[in-house]
Amino acid sequence: MVTPGLVVQGQAAPFSTALRSLVNNPWYSDVRFVVGQEQQEVFAHRCLLACRCKFFQRLLGTEPGPGVTSPVVLSTVPAEAFLAVLEFLYTNSVKLHRHSVLEVLTAAVEYGLEELRELCLEFVVKVLDVELVCEALQVAVTFGLGPLQEQCMAFIETHCQEALRTRGFLELSAAALLPLLRSDKLCVDEAELVQAARSWARVGAAVLERPVAEVAAPVVRELRLALLAPTELSALEEQNRQEPFIPVEQIVEAWKCHALRRGAAARGAPCHRRRGTLPRDHHCFLDHPF
Repeated sequence: MVTPGLVVQGQAAPFSTALRSLVNNPWYSDVRFVVGQEQQEVFAHRCLLACRCKFFQRLLGTEPGPGVTSPVVLSTVPAEAFLAVLEFLYTNSVKLHRHSVLEVLTAAVEYGLEELRELCLEFVVKVLDVELVCEALQVAVTFGLGPLQEQCMAFIETHCQEALRTRGFLELSAAALLPLLRSDKLCVDEAELVQAARSWARVGAAVLERPVAEVAAPVVRELRLALLAPTELSALEEQNRQEPFIPVEQIVEAWKCHALRRGAAARGAPCHRRRGTLPRDHHCFLDHPF
């Protein structure tokens, strides 16, 4: 009877350290990458990448012939994030940083590295703050990362005024901004939210070279103009004449709420008060307080 063998384990730390020393090391390297907008040259080892990641297995294909030195160009991933991916593939561990974790997360999703994706998600939640949260929300919406989107939404709802002033908010896509504007739990007054949405649309208009109203169209219906006082609504209407942002019919619907003193009377005009809505005299006539 053959005695079964016994698998014994050596120390993991020296093994990991040795493999980490091969990250971006030309020693025995048989594949080169040119990475990011900075076009940084990165050295790697074909067999290790192929056995650890199906994306690289498909990308690298068969063994190169003699004298093949053409680099693989990956222009969309920043060099720092790509090196973090390599570190994980070589050692099954990675050092993450707040300023680059979303780029590493993006690469992990695109390369199909589920374990690295989960490590990044855990790290993002731990370091989430006002400056990072809108950028994280955008990544979550782009890649359908539901739990991260929920975490970001909850954070923004609580810290809304601060988040609205960040660059990340101004750079949100319409798809990422839409669920925010639909939330009843935002701790911000509607007047401030309207101005923040206008600033967002202005930035998008400048980048896309399109009219402000056209950029705002997918999201502007979620602004609850009926919550504004008549003086605020008049000022908004005048500003809207000078710089079209909100459809005229939407402002008319808000005026109907004031004229009829009943929120449900203006069909299509959202009247629900948010968590941060400041009280105004006419709110007692609106249906469905927060």
